[in-house]
Amino acid sequence: MAVTKIHPIKSTLKKSTLKKALDYIENPAKTDEKMLVSSFACSYETADIEFELLLSQAMQKGNNLAHHLIQSFAPGEATPEQAHEIGRQLADEVLQGKYPYVLTTHIDKGHVHNHIVFCAVDMVNQRKYVSNRQSYAYIRRTSDRLCKEHGLSVVMPGQDRGKSYAEWDAHRKGTSWKAKLKAAIDAAIPQAKDFDDFLRLLQEQGYEVKRGKYVSFRAPGQERFTRCKTLGEAYTEEAITERIKGRSVERKPKENHKISLRIDLENSIKAQQSAGYEKWAKLHNLKQAARTLNFLTEHEIDSYPDLESRVAEITAASTEAAAALKAAERRLAEMAVLIKDVTTCKELRPLLQEYQRAADKKQFRRKHEGTLILYEAAAKALKEQGFQKLPDLYALKNEYKQLAEQKDQMQRQYNDAKRQMQEYGIIKQNVDGILRTAPGKEQMQER
Repeated sequence: MAVTKIHPIKSTLKKSTLKKALDYIENPAKTDEKMLVSSFACSYETADIEFELLLSQAMQKGNNLAHHLIQSFAPGEATPEQAHEIGRQLADEVLQGKYPYVLTTHIDKGHVHNHIVFCAVDMVNQRKYVSNRQSYAYIRRTSDRLCKEHGLSVVMPGQDRGKSYAEWDAHRKGTSWKAKLKAAIDAAIPQAKDFDDFLRLLQEQGYEVKRGKYVSFRAPGQERFTRCKTLGEAYTEEAITERIKGRSVERKPKENHKISLRIDLENSIKAQQSAGYEKWAKLHNLKQAARTLNFLTEHEIDSYPDLESRVAEITAASTEAAAALKAAERRLAEMAVLIKDVTTCKELRPLLQEYQRAADKKQFRRKHEGTLILYEAAAKALKEQGFQKLPDLYALKNEYKQLAEQKDQMQRQYNDAKRQMQEYGIIKQNVDGILRTAPGKEQMQER
């Protein structure tokens, strides 16, 4: 699993916090002598100067210079190279090619972790990045999905929500205060006559009890009290009282009316061990078989070859939509860098002209070395792309806007195709399970 967190890098009256942050994440001792340092739309050696140039063009005021995203991996789960690649994919997907960034992977701790510092201003519209709960939730979802795609463990929705890496690691090692408290509560409930007796049993185990709006406990050596309600819905005062009385407080999952996969009873260990589960699974399979057959009828699929053909068509459409979407994303990223280079040349051309007129060019260059390097790098990039003169910046931004709108439409088409592909995949697996790959599989019987 990977744990993520993000915080802004703000301007101060002291030495640039941006430069200090970049120097820290690029530390050779932490990054295998900078072998695990990379960047996008900037050079990591001059990223602070490049970011500051973009920040000077910002449409909005504010003291956010950049954002620092940290992605930590569980010990031993990811190699430094794999972690770096996941970090690059995360930055490219979250930032969508609009923000220059520096990515580094640190290997000096017990766990591999990535640092991504990206400019607070985008290269196209010079607008500030909005960091809030919604944007962070997207970062977290994207990180989890990438981990899953790379074969790393993933925290499931609702599981360990809100835990820091340290807390997760403590829980894994059995040293978490919350984990120990839950174990103590679970052990005390069967012995307790009522809630007051339950509190007495916890006190006998060394826990300090604090009654108030919420009951809280503190173990010997623990700095702060832990509220029971933070342990989960089965650990509130009301839930514990019900559990002492012998009543279950676990919520029953809401019935899902969507089509889902049938359960393979023959190979289900849980069904073999639990008669209750086996009974529920048989009823579940009957429901899914009925929903599957209804789906086939509604979509006028009368034979197994018809189903295979429809699945192949939808899979091809999904693949085509994904390829078109990726191509649009690549083009948008290229255009964002192009717009940045054109903007840089336009902004810094007066300085270049002043440099060309300077009587003492060496002294002038020493004074403006970093800024001149930025201009020369941008001009070189444009020349390598075949531009003999600066492209029209307004036309470039208009083209970018149109392509971004097309990309949004492509994203919707891809989402629809992917949803259909997943739905038909479930249908086909259910049909295969119903038919049990019998001789009649090649020609599904008429319903």
